[in-house]
Amino acid sequence: MAAAHRRYAQALYEAALDNGRLAQVREGLLDIVAAHEEVPELAAVLRNPQLDSRAKIAVVEDVAAGSDRLVRNALLLLVEKGRAGEIEEVVREFEALVRNAERRLEVELTTAVPLSEEDAARLVGDIERAVGRPVDAQRRVDPSVVGGVVLQVGSLRLDASVRGRIDRLRRELASAG
Repeated sequence: MAAAHRRYAQALYEAALDNGRLAQVREGLLDIVAAHEEVPELAAVLRNPQLDSRAKIAVVEDVAAGSDRLVRNALLLLVEKGRAGEIEEVVREFEALVRNAERRLEVELTTAVPLSEEDAARLVGDIERAVGRPVDAQRRVDPSVVGGVVLQVGSLRLDASVRGRIDRLRRELASAG
């Protein structure tokens, strides 16, 4: 299934790029995802296999009324192909294509307490300077971290937390004995 999401996202990305409307398409897609999140019934309607495609088309027409033509057409194509419930997955793949083209690095920052906007901006700036690429940071709070930060980039994990240091010290002590 993920291959299908990639194909739809790739086709939309290339069409947006060819038409010089990448920013407008991206914004329209993010608006659609926001509508999904704000109105859970919307996702339920689009995922309902028993609902007639004409009804789904009417819903998509309403939701995408102010969107870019490419966004609207892509959504209608997903309905036509029976994939209306997979819009969020296609948008995720589209975002991954944009990040890759912009050489943006997606990271997850986990801290024990919420970071202020200034601290988060400073930390993201430090990461950007270290990797030489723009960074999209998702922030998480996990009190078990105790202090410091855990940085996750794909499968790479950098643990600079107090909990991580305690765990490393515990392992060193156990292996020394």
